[in-house]
Amino acid sequence: MAVDGELLANTGYDIAFEVAMSRITPGDGDALVVVDLQNDFVTGSLAVPDAPAVVDPLNRAMAAFAARGLPVFATRDWHPPDHCSFRDRGGPWPVHCVAGTPGAAFVPGLRLPPDAVHIHKATDRDTEAYSALAGTALGDELRARKVRRIFVGGLATDYCVVNTVRDAIRLGFAVVVLGDACRAVNVQADDGAKAEAEMRRLGTAFASVDEVAGAGPAGPTTGQEWR
Repeated sequence: MAVDGELLANTGYDIAFEVAMSRITPGDGDALVVVDLQNDFVTGSLAVPDAPAVVDPLNRAMAAFAARGLPVFATRDWHPPDHCSFRDRGGPWPVHCVAGTPGAAFVPGLRLPPDAVHIHKATDRDTEAYSALAGTALGDELRARKVRRIFVGGLATDYCVVNTVRDAIRLGFAVVVLGDACRAVNVQADDGAKAEAEMRRLGTAFASVDEVAGAGPAGPTTGQEWR
């Protein structure tokens, strides 16, 4: 697995990391993290281009994990009305995903398992938090379930997905990104591509939902992609 040696030393990785990445079929020690499939990010005030296209792949991924009795986590931006990321407070974004509003609700058609764990993030008015592991209980929830590897899909590749992946690797989790179940904002045209390149550099594996939900062939321990 091509992972920076200093990163490995800093996060306590060992051979278990490569073992965790050597198979694609979800099993013991795996969890799915569905990132921010909310109305405002799909059709609302901060809609990500082509975001509706990820709903069906993520439904199939969730069904596959649920069928195996594996945990599913669903994250949401859950902002106060005056969050620091909003333009009227000098931030870069329009008002979006205000806690308790329709824009913050999960998008219609997203079939969350009944026991999916909901994670609310960026809840402090003065703190930006793109990562699902920043200021949330997600890390503790994963450890409590003895999760060693997470599969990640959702919105957006160049913000909440890449930041979640970065933090997960820093905390010692192996990561597989469901590439066909993510979309980028692309404020700059290549932001999504840059985010994907960074995730690969950090040692993230990429797979399609069909490969995961369909129990595709095992992947190599030294590669980063099953396609």
